[in-house]
Amino acid sequence: MAVRAAVLPAVGSPLEVTGIELPEPGPGRVRVRLAAAGVCHSDLSLTNGTLRVPVPAVLGHEGAGTVVAVGEGVTRVAPGDAVVLNWAPSCGTCHACSLGEVWLCVNAMNGAADVHARTADGTELHPGLNVAAFAEETVVAASCVLPLPDGVPLTDAALLGCAVLTGYGAVHHAAKVRPGETVAVFGAGGVGLATLQAARIAGAERIIAVDVSPDKEELARRAGATDFLTATADTPREIRALTGKQGVDAAVECVGRAVTIRAAWESTRRGGRTTVVGIGGKDEQVTFNALELFHWGRTLTGCVYGNADPARDLPVLAEHVRTGRLDLTALVTDRISLDDIPAAFENMLAGKGGRALVVF
Repeated sequence: MAVRAAVLPAVGSPLEVTGIELPEPGPGRVRVRLAAAGVCHSDLSLTNGTLRVPVPAVLGHEGAGTVVAVGEGVTRVAPGDAVVLNWAPSCGTCHACSLGEVWLCVNAMNGAADVHARTADGTELHPGLNVAAFAEETVVAASCVLPLPDGVPLTDAALLGCAVLTGYGAVHHAAKVRPGETVAVFGAGGVGLATLQAARIAGAERIIAVDVSPDKEELARRAGATDFLTATADTPREIRALTGKQGVDAAVECVGRAVTIRAAWESTRRGGRTTVVGIGGKDEQVTFNALELFHWGRTLTGCVYGNADPARDLPVLAEHVRTGRLDLTALVTDRISLDDIPAAFENMLAGKGGRALVVF
């Protein structure tokens, strides 16, 4: 069956929206009709080579839709079920999985090397991050679909597949923010806005949003920020001034640049936690001297996919949505079509807006 999809022909090449031929779902596989797909910075990182996957590939990893067909042996979902796509399915058997750290599963990306579909001339296509959500329909492993709990709008549910799981997990699992603490969030894009909401849900007393664009202040405050700072070289000093000269208990970096990682570190109080969520390039070098590591006693940690277990966390997030504590619509600044994805990439590079959502 032919569907339209956004294809990355090669690293560094522009996306091409074109028709592709999807196979019928084989054993253990599921065909999903997409309702929506979020445009994430990780997709941009695939186009420029910061993240490497086999190409040509259909991109998109944050999505939700409806099951239209299942292959032999699939029992967890059935045609007609609403599902969220899980782009990093854990194998359950590797060392990380045996420790309960499913977000570090060494086999999670194995599916990215599979042949996912073909173009009209027969060119083989791979699924960029396992699920190939930038398409009207996709075929994925059954482990890549999670049943959507009741009470969550299907279109907005796409955000649960990456931005919200990442932001919520960064606060609750990695930084372990406690009620009454102070938090700084660097970057107010899709993940940053989700992180701000998660800090509010966690009961943080003061939540400071930092972004290079002053235009994001309203978005950040809607998400839960009590304060907003336009990023400058003086940002750490400004944050300390807002927190009794101490610095925040927890800083979460959602950009992936050396300068913002360093600023987040310097904004954290003595003994506080600095969590890096943003995906940076290998040339983004961050340096620390031995004395400051001893003196400040801070914790610096990376955070993969919010250190989340999607099967465990999705029902929790759904409950927050149902009760109104988590507002998915507040994360979306643009609802677009497949053809608008390149423009959404440009907006991300320019630091504009929150999450762009492809609505089918």
